[in-house]
Formats: sequence, structure tokens, C-alpha cells
Amino acid sequence: MMIQPAASLIKYDNPVLVSRSDGQGISGIKNIQNLMKNNAIDKKFSNQPSGIKKLPPVDDKGRLKTPNQTEDVLNSILPPREWDEQGQYWIQRVSSTPATRLDVINLQEQLDHMLQKRQARETGICPVRRDLYSQCFDELIRQVTINCQERGLLLLRIRDEIRMSIAAYQTLYESSVAFGMRKALQEEQGKTDMEIKIKELEEEKAQLEQQVTELKAKCEMIEKHEAEQRAMEERKHAEEIAFLKKTNVQLKTQLEGILSPQKKS
Repeated sequence: MMIQPAASLIKYDNPVLVSRSDGQGISGIKNIQNLMKNNAIDKKFSNQPSGIKKLPPVDDKGRLKTPNQTEDVLNSILPPREWDEQGQYWIQRVSSTPATRLDVINLQEQLDHMLQKRQARETGICPVRRDLYSQCFDELIRQVTINCQERGLLLLRIRDEIRMSIAAYQTLYESSVAFGMRKALQEEQGKTDMEIKIKELEEEKAQLEQQVTELKAKCEMIEKHEAEQRAMEERKHAEEIAFLKKTNVQLKTQLEGILSPQKKS
């Protein structure tokens, strides 16, 4: 079920009831099918670049050949709106009434009012502001097309080019955001891995420092033990030297005591 479209800055004719669900008029159902088919074709071409848009043919002098030339051009540029409301199928075509200076002033006032009502941002990226200005530009194209179809078609090409450029910028922005997100995730993962590695290295450093402390204490104990051992050996050696000197003196004394009587005799 199609919902009734919201208010737009584009000027449309009054909605037309095409058929009802009470079975009155089989021709109305056929008209619905034909209208839906034609509208689908119009919408298909309206989404394509202006260079391949299907528009009414012109003769050698550039004049449109179809009788309802303005309506055909307008319907190609701005396809009719259609919706289903309480079992009734409605269709609303864009207005082909020429615009006056007062209409342009009212359009500007409506644009300012809608910008304020929908709380559009004045700067930066704002989908609401973009949508309203797009509607305003379409309304200007409608007004220009009524007076000069060629000028309206040229504005249509400009509009389509702007939309394609914006779509390209949007795609580039989305891809840039996705790339930035991937890089941020990679950096976050790398940061986590680096933090884990730093923690492991700090633990290894603490273990090595503990080993160094233990080895220093062991070296101090060994040096102390060696010093004590050396002092003990030096003392023992000194005692042995003193004992040997004393023994030597005693032996000399005994030897002199033995040799002295022999010299007198």
C-alpha cells in the first residue's frame, strides 16, 4: 500500500481519483495499470543521466511535435505522484500553470519556513537542507520549463550532473569513512598487541633484575667467604713461619751447645 506523499515545494495540480476498490468501472482499473506503467517508465528515465532521458521528439527547427508538449516535458522531468488511500487510488501531476513573481516570492518564503520547521542545519552536511533545496530547484525547473522547454531541459542536465557529483562525493566519503574505521581497528589491534608485548617485556625485565640481584648477593657471599678463607690461611701461614723460626732458633742453640765442649777439648 502506497502512502500519501508528504508536502513538497514543487507545485502540483489537485489530486485526481483514478479508481475505487468498490468495483465501479473496470476501465478505471485499466487506467491504473496504464498510468502505473507509464509512471514507472517516467521514473526510470528520470533517474538516468539527462543525456539519455526520453523526452518528446522535435522537428528540424527544434519545435516539439507532441500536442501537449509542456505536460510531456514536465512529466518526464518530474513524474506524477501516486498513492493509495483507503482503497482509493490517487494520482497527482505536476502543475503546468505559469509562475508569477508572487509565486517565486512565496516559494522563497516556503523554503525559509520549511528550513526552520524541519530544523535544518545552516552549515555542514544536512540531508534535510539538501532535500529542501533540491525540491526548490525542481520547482524552479518547472517554472522555467513552462516558459522555455529548452532552458528547462538544460537546467535538468545541470541538476542531474550535480546529483551525480554529490553521489560520487557521498560514495567517496563513505569509502573514506570505512577505510578510516578499518585503519582505526587495525591501530587498536596493534596497540593491544603492543601493550601485551610491553607487559611481557616488563615482566621479563623484572625477572632479569631479580636474577641480577640474586647473583650480586651470591657474589658478595663468595667474596666474603674467600676473604675469610684467605685471612685464615695467612694467619696459619704466619703461625707456621713463627713456629719454624722458633724451632730454628732452638736447633741453633742446641747445636751450639754441642759444638762448644768439643772445641775446648
